[in-house]
Amino acid sequence: MKLFVRDLTVIDCSLLCERRGMVGQSWLVDLEMGGDLNEMSMIFDFGRVKKTIKGLIDKEVDHRLLVPTRTGASRIELQDSGNFWVDFDSQPGSIHLNCPEQAYVFVDTDKIDAESLEQHLLNLVRQALPDNVQSVRLTLRQEKIEGASYHYSHGLKKHDGNCQRIAHGHRSAIEISVDGERDQALEQSWADRWQDIYLASEEDQVAADAVSFSAHGLAQLGNDHDCFRYRVSQGLFELALPKQGVELIDSDTTVELLADYIAHKLKPEVGDKVLEVRAFEGPGKGAIVVS
Repeated sequence: MKLFVRDLTVIDCSLLCERRGMVGQSWLVDLEMGGDLNEMSMIFDFGRVKKTIKGLIDKEVDHRLLVPTRTGASRIELQDSGNFWVDFDSQPGSIHLNCPEQAYVFVDTDKIDAESLEQHLLNLVRQALPDNVQSVRLTLRQEKIEGASYHYSHGLKKHDGNCQRIAHGHRSAIEISVDGERDQALEQSWADRWQDIYLASEEDQVAADAVSFSAHGLAQLGNDHDCFRYRVSQGLFELALPKQGVELIDSDTTVELLADYIAHKLKPEVGDKVLEVRAFEGPGKGAIVVS
């Protein structure tokens, strides 16, 4: 006998990829458990599934940067402060971080994908299950998006929760309408512009001599990198990545302000016509701006 839960939770995160660099990602999580019935004639109470397993996934993986540890592209070093230096070599250029431990997920794999993260999560979840549960299966899948979408990463310095982590992200749809009609060409142009992008607030940008990366990381910094730094309740966060993968925003990068940013950039193109921008932040949520 099996128990199943579809759409148990959503993992919004970023990952390091040797081919693409830093990639924002969103996965929906489905769960199946098999086993014997307990004293309540259940395999596992649905309320406990949400509290225990969803809570564990949200705590251990959501809004973090996923780092593959079995590839030579990754260099990881624990500092006396408790922060970790992470240096990563990718085809777009090197990426460097100095962040608290809770900003990362170190995954025992040479490539971050749905399958490797499923295995990582299974190792965590099995430890939280009662003895009557004999099997567990987690499936990560992407939202089915009709139309354009993009992957972006960011950090929200002013957020009072886990969004303050400097490298987390989303896979997001975008919908743009002009005088009530969807404009697929405009949607695709923004999806192309923001594919695998890091969206950064201008006020968080700093010079290379203001960051404290590993010796290896500092040696790789050059004019082709942008550097960002801020200190918040979870600690000190620093990031450097190739300029070609960064767009600087003159505001915070909340989804509300990103929708407004897109609308502001597009308004001169549409003139007096009514423009509606619907920007998503992962599956099923986002912000709407009409101008």
